[in-house]
Amino acid sequence: MKALVLDAEERTATLSPLPMPAPGPNELLIAVKAIALNPVDALYTFQPLGSTGRIVGSDFAGLVVARGPPAPAAGSPESSSSSVTAGGSPSRLRRSSTALSAVINRGERVAGFLQGACSVNERPGAFAEYVVVPADLVWRIPGHVSFEEAASVSLCGLTAAQGLFFRLGLDAPFQWEDESEEGVLRRVENSTSRDGEDAGADEFSFFVAGASTSVGMYVAQLVRHSAEVSGKRVRLIGAASPQNWDMLRAEPYGYETLVDYHDPTWPEQVRQASGGGVQFAYDSISEGSTVRDVSSTLRQGGKMAVVRSREAGAWDSEGVLAEPVYGAVWEGLGEDIQYQNFMVQTSPAKRSFATAFYKWLSDGGMLQPNPVRVMPGGLDKVVEDGFVLLGTGVSNRNHDRTEEHMRPISGEKLVYAIEVERRGSTSTGEGHIA
Repeated sequence: MKALVLDAEERTATLSPLPMPAPGPNELLIAVKAIALNPVDALYTFQPLGSTGRIVGSDFAGLVVARGPPAPAAGSPESSSSSVTAGGSPSRLRRSSTALSAVINRGERVAGFLQGACSVNERPGAFAEYVVVPADLVWRIPGHVSFEEAASVSLCGLTAAQGLFFRLGLDAPFQWEDESEEGVLRRVENSTSRDGEDAGADEFSFFVAGASTSVGMYVAQLVRHSAEVSGKRVRLIGAASPQNWDMLRAEPYGYETLVDYHDPTWPEQVRQASGGGVQFAYDSISEGSTVRDVSSTLRQGGKMAVVRSREAGAWDSEGVLAEPVYGAVWEGLGEDIQYQNFMVQTSPAKRSFATAFYKWLSDGGMLQPNPVRVMPGGLDKVVEDGFVLLGTGVSNRNHDRTEEHMRPISGEKLVYAIEVERRGSTSTGEGHIA
């Protein structure tokens, strides 16, 4: 098979032949039909943490072509042994199937994400013709959603859900197991906050910075699901370019107020629109001064989530008025995450959350895929086109290309079809995952 492989010394990735991977116990072999690009994919190709030879990329959608054998019984010699995949990288931790994974069979359409060269480990990513994934870390794609649309959902959708439900404590439209000490403390804290000054209120205010980003668009949809679960009305306020305001006011986003992030007075506009400050905020940019500015929109006792860590140095912590909550989306994969100078430990609760979110999608959770821009070419064009568009962050996306498909990214996700016959150049994202 062919895959996009990291060259850490040259700070790029090249299309290279690799052995076909083989699924282990309770794993699936997927023929990739579409991939979606995330900023983190480009960032850690141009500023590599992984080692040369590792497959890059995160989001994928495709067809199940084979299932691995059942997991060995607990306590057997096989259950504690490690193995090596055909690509030469350590196999993932084997886990038992869930009810969802037991019914995903060969020929079904699924989507998910992998951690492709975004931390210090040897696990392969998703930008390849075939991938191997744990059977309970994919979700079933409904027939009216294309592979290209589905590829845009997993990483950014889970990022949004983790921030809202697992970290900020909003009511979720699904349940997950979390009996850890951290989980108990979080439930107590969330219960206490609900019993405080806003007890009995029939609405809450929520601000999204980067409302037209992929994460931001899923945040808006999931906040509205949370409002339905809680029986409260949500007042959604977002910051985005005016060219996207009509889209963001419409379904499925439903913003009540939008501000132009180019206007330096936007934090004050948010405070005015929310009557003195919002209860919750989600900074889906988390670069430079955005965390400080978003924190200034909170009312006293308000809570905010960010998508990049303080330790990574992407944002300036000076002047931040409320401590943001952060967690890496990769925690949902159930593996240790080694970054440059810190370790994120394996969390069974966060993996349980990820499988519950995927099950919700597969069982009919209403989440509309973001609009996608299907880029020309396939894996061979990802670095020279897609990664150039993404740059190394939202604030660093300058290039001098003039082709139509190289226009600036705004309100859509970059996607590549991994097939000879490709669909049209643009999808409006009208299909619901239901």
